[in-house]
Amino acid sequence: MRTDIHNWKPVNVGEIQHIFSNLPVMWWVGGGWALDLHIGRQTRAHHDTDVVVKRSDLYKTLSVLNKNWTIYIAEHGVLKRWEGGADIASVNNIWVAKTENSAWAFQVMVIDHEEKEWFYRREPSIRRPIAEISECTNEGPPYLKPEIQLLYKGGSSNLRAKDHGDFHTILPYLKTEEKTWLGLALSRQFPEGHRWIHNLLGIFPV
Repeated sequence: MRTDIHNWKPVNVGEIQHIFSNLPVMWWVGGGWALDLHIGRQTRAHHDTDVVVKRSDLYKTLSVLNKNWTIYIAEHGVLKRWEGGADIASVNNIWVAKTENSAWAFQVMVIDHEEKEWFYRREPSIRRPIAEISECTNEGPPYLKPEIQLLYKGGSSNLRAKDHGDFHTILPYLKTEEKTWLGLALSRQFPEGHRWIHNLLGIFPV
């Protein structure tokens, strides 16, 4: 196990594209970098770098990465080394470093789906075709659409200051239909109200 959770030296999105471009899986940049890719510029410093894969592709992804990287499963506040074979059916978060003593390089995050339809783990009634959850820059890597990434941020039980900052940074760049989709999704997850809903739908929180 490792406990050095703040020991990060994240790779950039160009390096992520190099690492993942030859993997036989669908993948996307996630987190704050996904929002910056959508805007076309870096808006803040990023503590880490997230890559998103489908749950059905997770074992294949980790098996390939495990040849050149050291992989740890993050569950219940514990980082445990994965060397293949262990059950990862319910795993959602993987931390990756070059060696067992080097700084963390990137995280692999997992999205759920049924066939070709993505669904939101915290509120499975929220769904979209997998083909409609991502975009791609001209030369850069694919990334989660801003409304999808903001749903993961806004729907977290640990809503951080940087998540609020990211929301207000990206808000002027969201199309009307993106604001509406995100606002309705948050309303479904939080029927009692959410602090972003007024900005998205013009409805005052409960």
